[in-house]
Amino acid sequence: MLARSLLIVRLRFLDIAIGRLDLVPADDRTFSTDGTRIIYGPKHVVRSYKYESEKPARDYLHMVLHCIYSHMFTGSLEAPELWDLACDIAVENTINDLGLDVTDSSRKAAQTAEAARLRNDVNLLTAEKIYHHFLRLGISEPEAGRLKGLFAADDHSGWHGYRPKEKAGTGDDKNLNNNNSGENEDDAFTVEMPLPEIGEEWKDIAEKVQDALETFFKEQGDEEGGLIQNLKALNREKYDYAGFLKKFSVLGETLGVNDEEFDYIFYTYGLKLYENMPLVEPLEYKESRRIREFAVAIDTSASTSGELVQKFLQKTYNILKSTENYFSRVNIHIIQCDADIQEHIKITSEEEFDRYIKNMEIHGLGGTDFRPVFRLVDSLIEAGEFSDLRGLIYFTDGYGNFPAYKPAYQTAFVFLDDEYGNPDVPPWAIKLVLQDDEI
Repeated sequence: MLARSLLIVRLRFLDIAIGRLDLVPADDRTFSTDGTRIIYGPKHVVRSYKYESEKPARDYLHMVLHCIYSHMFTGSLEAPELWDLACDIAVENTINDLGLDVTDSSRKAAQTAEAARLRNDVNLLTAEKIYHHFLRLGISEPEAGRLKGLFAADDHSGWHGYRPKEKAGTGDDKNLNNNNSGENEDDAFTVEMPLPEIGEEWKDIAEKVQDALETFFKEQGDEEGGLIQNLKALNREKYDYAGFLKKFSVLGETLGVNDEEFDYIFYTYGLKLYENMPLVEPLEYKESRRIREFAVAIDTSASTSGELVQKFLQKTYNILKSTENYFSRVNIHIIQCDADIQEHIKITSEEEFDRYIKNMEIHGLGGTDFRPVFRLVDSLIEAGEFSDLRGLIYFTDGYGNFPAYKPAYQTAFVFLDDEYGNPDVPPWAIKLVLQDDEI
């Protein structure tokens, strides 16, 4: 209770989160949270306080931040142990950024040095970015164990496969991920609230905390710290790029049985009455919404990576060539542009798109000006190259000259997340931000 009171006094913008968790004692436990409560071992708390008087408050805040960042609501993971580690690094880094005396730690200097090394590869230390960095790096078990000893504070054994009525395991200081299947089960570890409700509640809390923090930083004139940057990453709207591309679809006829207009009663009755002679045949075509024509503009300025450009176009192509999204004959224009038009290719079929992807070369690498692309597309419309242009997708880092007018077609600027440094787009355009792993 003392630790909670100290945190509420020092972190008023977190009071709704700190007060949300019930405190439940349980013998032979360390610390853990299931999103609704903090389960703690009284003996462990006393030992922690005796070793370092600030440790109970720090560990309490550690678990509160896990909940705010929704770390336990992830579902299945490729490497759960690396996710645990990434989550601990993210929250410990946030605590160090806050710089509170009531959460000081003897591990702080070593943690800060480790975080500085991580920032060479991961600019923003969110759990997601750290986790994907570890997956790409192929971190060794000894190295993961060393980092775990430096950053771990609580038991995560009840997180993975989180479901209602699931029991969390026990843990100790040396093995914080030890699952105990069936031993020492305690009703205090039973999750009473369904996961969707818990997750939605913490999502709402995170948004409120972000609003309070942004107001605080504006009043104080301070730079944004790790907490608000993590919250921006957490509360960032997630995009389904495949679903987004469907906005460019049109209604048309495609080959295939139309189940909605086919009467199976007459069909099967005819087979039964006349022996293999149906009274009605199924329609061999149906109307569906698919992508027929649109334009893709690629920013090939020096600030845009050629590898990312190719990955983005490959991603777009993979979505388009699926049979449910793609007409057999299309009219897609791919335009490479930096400050001027560098390449303009017209694609009319899947085979042409396939050849273009295989032989694609990046041209340009100069400055950035978006206006030439819009002038080109407008001229193509006037020349009758497009009959029903659904829109223009512009992949860019965003730093360039936008047109002063609203075009006659939908426009979306697609950015690769660069730690929220993307500029605002004109009010008539759609802004779509994708993570590198989404591309």
